[in-house]
Amino acid sequence: MTSTAHSPRPRPLSVALVSEHASPLAALGTVDAGGQNVHVACLAGALADRGHRVAVYTRRDARELPDTTELRPGVRVHHVPAGPPEPLPKDDLLPHMGAFGAWLRAEWRARPPDVAHSHFWMSGVASLAAVGDLGVPLLHTYHALGSVKRRHLGAADTSPGQRIPCERDIGLRCDRVLATCRDEVGELVRMGIPAGRADVVPCGVDPLRFRPDGPTARLGRRQPYRLLQLGRLVPRKGAAVSIAALTRLPDAELLIAGGPPAEHLEADPEALRLRELARRAGVADRVRFLGGLCGEDVPAVLRSADVVLCPADYEPFGIVPLEAMACGRPVVASAVGGQLDTVVHGETGLLVPPGDAEALARAVSVLLADPGLRAAYGAAARRRALGRYGWDRVASATERSYLSVLADRPYAAASAARSRRPAPA
Repeated sequence: MTSTAHSPRPRPLSVALVSEHASPLAALGTVDAGGQNVHVACLAGALADRGHRVAVYTRRDARELPDTTELRPGVRVHHVPAGPPEPLPKDDLLPHMGAFGAWLRAEWRARPPDVAHSHFWMSGVASLAAVGDLGVPLLHTYHALGSVKRRHLGAADTSPGQRIPCERDIGLRCDRVLATCRDEVGELVRMGIPAGRADVVPCGVDPLRFRPDGPTARLGRRQPYRLLQLGRLVPRKGAAVSIAALTRLPDAELLIAGGPPAEHLEADPEALRLRELARRAGVADRVRFLGGLCGEDVPAVLRSADVVLCPADYEPFGIVPLEAMACGRPVVASAVGGQLDTVVHGETGLLVPPGDAEALARAVSVLLADPGLRAAYGAAARRRALGRYGWDRVASATERSYLSVLADRPYAAASAARSRRPAPA
């Protein structure tokens, strides 16, 4: 990704980001709150830093939420009435996307944005219904593909049956797909969506917040080495593989961060399952569950680790490897999805086959045995995060895709601009 620091800035755009279940205001680490929430919040802020006016549309999931709230200067979050104003699992939201799309269409008919950008497949369903004949260009980021999920989970996949056909329809009808990694482009081609319809624009990381220097979490180290697994507490993230690998790493402790707050972990099914696995494996005394972390605590916890583990069964992109890399920590990750792009094997970390606890343990052992190698990988990881994945660079690449689509649709864009009316008092 090339720098655009000296390129002339385009005129400010009015950008609508649609993220039906992943609010940029949500607490992270719960089942349906993770990388997409971070992506939408940070992309919105970085676009605003480039002078654009950004509106984020997410479903109202609590009665007390205001209609709109300012996330930061230049970014407003709109809570869309669609379905009951209470938390719902994302797999239950499809019946409410008609109402979501109708609300957007009424909003955009009065004040159309220059460009709309939907995030996740159900946002794409709602956004396609909303843009209709309004002349608003639509770009789409999947964040995860149903075909990949179905391939890995089979009958355990709880996604609605319409997901894969809807994703194919979105890819063929939107103006541009913004794929987060090269692996996703290949998957889209297998779905029948031409590669030429996709630009690769990765997720990003804040290198000022995630950096090697800074406070380190004081968590009372109990072993010579510390491994960390951070992310949503769901089976596909591979914490069970990390626990199995720990049996081959006698001088290490494993911290697992994610899920509900620590005081509620005893009621979390996945936490209970993992605790039982650790007990049966004889490593329960070396596994610690931190629960979900406040955002400001994440960098300090990352800095406390010797190695960060990302052994997911599949990973559409994976923000945790980037956050660890920006903190100067080597990563051992499964060779899947976006991790194939972010983690450079033998340079910033090591890649292993998914689900292979023995391979994971071998890779970790190599790093734990050589502090110089850990330091070299960590320094290279920091350089890669700075050089490729800062949010300013991601926003610049996203902006280029917006402008390319607008250039391809000048008449539609002009029509939308002519229909824009001032907001009612």
